Amino acid sequence: MILGHGIDIIEVSRISKAIERWGDDFLRHVFTDQEIAYSKKRRYPNQHFAARFAAKEAVLKAIGENAHISWTDIEVINQHNGKPTCLFHEKEFDKKIFISMSHTENYAVASAVITT
Repeated sequence: MILGHGIDIIEVSRISKAIERWGDDFLRHVFTDQEIAYSKKRRYPNQHFAARFAAKEAVLKAIGENAHISWTDIEVINQHNGKPTCLFHEKEFDKKIFISMSHTENYAVASAVITT
C-alpha cells in the first residue's frame, strides 16, 4: 500500500553555488560521508549531489510536513547494479522507501514512494 509520494526537481547550479559558498560545511550538513565520497568520485559531482538533494526533498515530501528529520537521516546510495536505494537512519521509521533519480547537465529530478 502506498502511504506517500513526493517529487522534486532542482537546478544543478543551485547546488554548485551552495558548494562554492559554504564548501564542506554545506556538504556535511546535507549529505552523509558515503554520499559525499560517491559523488566526489564522479566526473560531474555536482549533478550527483543535486540528484541526491532532490531525492531527499522527495522523501521529505512523501513523509509529510510533521516529520522532524535531518538531511543526513536520509541516505541515498547506489546498489552494485547502479539502482538508487534510500536508507533511512531514523529508527522509528519502518516503512519502505523507493526512489528514482535522474539528472542532466542543468537539472536533477527525483521521485520517492513510501509503502508499508
